[in-house]
Amino acid sequence: MQNVEAAGLGIGDDYPPRIMGVLNVSEESPYDPSVFSDPGDAARYVDERLIDEGADIVDVGLESANKRFDVLPPDEELLRLETAVETIESVSGDAVFSIETRYHEVAEAALDAGFDMVNDIAGFADPQMPRVCEEYDVAVGKMASPPDLERPGAVEETDWAERRSPAWAANADYVDMVYAALEQNGLTDKTIVDPAFGGWSEATTIDDDRETFRRLREFRGHGRPILVSINRKNFLRSVADRSTEAALPVSLAATSMAVERGAHVIRTHDVAETRDAALIGREFARERLDDGEAAVEELDVTGAGEVARHLDRLGGATERAPEATVRIFEVSDLDPADERALAAATGDGIGYVRGSDGGLLFGSDAAFENGRVPRDATDRAAAILRRVRRWVGEKKTSSSASSTVNGS
Repeated sequence: MQNVEAAGLGIGDDYPPRIMGVLNVSEESPYDPSVFSDPGDAARYVDERLIDEGADIVDVGLESANKRFDVLPPDEELLRLETAVETIESVSGDAVFSIETRYHEVAEAALDAGFDMVNDIAGFADPQMPRVCEEYDVAVGKMASPPDLERPGAVEETDWAERRSPAWAANADYVDMVYAALEQNGLTDKTIVDPAFGGWSEATTIDDDRETFRRLREFRGHGRPILVSINRKNFLRSVADRSTEAALPVSLAATSMAVERGAHVIRTHDVAETRDAALIGREFARERLDDGEAAVEELDVTGAGEVARHLDRLGGATERAPEATVRIFEVSDLDPADERALAAATGDGIGYVRGSDGGLLFGSDAAFENGRVPRDATDRAAAILRRVRRWVGEKKTSSSASSTVNGS
């Protein structure tokens, strides 16, 4: 995993989770507490409600990205930028200031005026954006989007058959499209990837966002830090049937989970609470070997789909991902004959360790899928092996699209 530096702030596996507080100078933005038109009021909000409560980064939005509103042209964003610049000049606290925009000319003007990084909600749909960020040597958040400045986040509206191939489009699921959209116009050395949670188009469903969240670890396959914007989002609120106003607890629960699954930057309106939740996620994340001197890093993977993403990044054969995915099953209620039958089925990547009350059956996905059920196995042992094989096959089916599209 490549760390990124934003104006001296380290972002990545080697650093604590970073909190990105939000300020809007766009009157149409839906979250009223963060919306300001007066630079003095905005600066006080940044100092008291964002920086003092633990924000490492302050993300300043010039327009609402909500699909219900018309997209502002660059010249109108530049007019609003004046308020944003006056605001950050009046802030007394210390933070990294990020400009949220889809236009390279706005990003360049903001960087010239004192902003430290860019948050591109259109995912380099403006092909000049990566050039500007590289020339200024700044970190840039890149949200998964189609190659359309007016449709940020609407990845499923991309003509994937033309952009990739008909075969790719036929096999890809929503998460595959999000993953591929992040590759649009490449990644700079200081890119932070954002999987675009939220209802960015009419076609995006709550289930799409939930599946993206379940598979968040896959986005580590890009080898860059991950930014998530999940604060009070509908795909979380609907789980607990909460209104936006009552959705802070579900957001905090998801924040801890996101950090545990590999997120590095959490964008939020609720800074203090989100900071605490992120630290909990960091504290209980898996410990992994990462020795730069020895050039070895243990990857945070839990399934074949995640393995396939890393193999694709490294130019490896993604079809071998099941060989690198290990599963462990506890089995119980066995009589001695069942135990002997399971022990006889081991080998070729499957192992069984017997205890005084049950045992552990373990092996790679490939081994379970291809392993044999001995002809003389007891009914109980045969049922266990077949059930595990079926389960592994079901998991393979759910991630096979990832392996297929990665390898194309």
